[in-house]
Amino acid sequence: MKYILMMYITLLPTIVAGIINMIFCKSSILRKMQKPIDGNKNFIDGKRIFGDNKTWKGLLGYVAFNIIASILWGLLCNLVNLNSYDFFYVYYENTIIFNLLIGLLLGVSYSIFELPNSFLKRRLDIEPGKTTTGLKKVFFIFLDQADSVFGCCLVVAVFYKMSFGFYLLYVLIGAVTHIVFNILLYCMKLRKNMF
Repeated sequence: MKYILMMYITLLPTIVAGIINMIFCKSSILRKMQKPIDGNKNFIDGKRIFGDNKTWKGLLGYVAFNIIASILWGLLCNLVNLNSYDFFYVYYENTIIFNLLIGLLLGVSYSIFELPNSFLKRRLDIEPGKTTTGLKKVFFIFLDQADSVFGCCLVVAVFYKMSFGFYLLYVLIGAVTHIVFNILLYCMKLRKNMF
């Protein structure tokens, strides 16, 4: 139970950054950055590389909000003595510079690990932000929630020694948490689709 609590404490800044970034992406702030990362280019198969939903604004926002959230979270952990419950601080000192690095790595890994999923969905003619039917739907609902979690948990694994089984458990718990948050965000009308 302690390790599950530690999982949430460690990635809480990333969860918060993701929610803030979703609100940021829907806002009119930096509208000029709302350009697709793939530059509207097609792959050799004639289909878009990633699609319209993967934008520079989303990537920039996710990295910036992760950095801010990680620094603030580090300060709070020092204040209320939570360092022993955060995987990042088990072997490393909780400093502003360290948290800036962690925030940067989490933001970049979250964004990069979403791209292969988008690439695969474009190859299968699944529209951006949509799902498919049948068993593929179940697979992509899970993958849509787990892709970024794979990246974030990998960042944790770089700084905290964990077994492969523990890493997979972390991803599974993260994906389920992501699904729950998506349902909540859909109910709050911050997401167009539940999945």
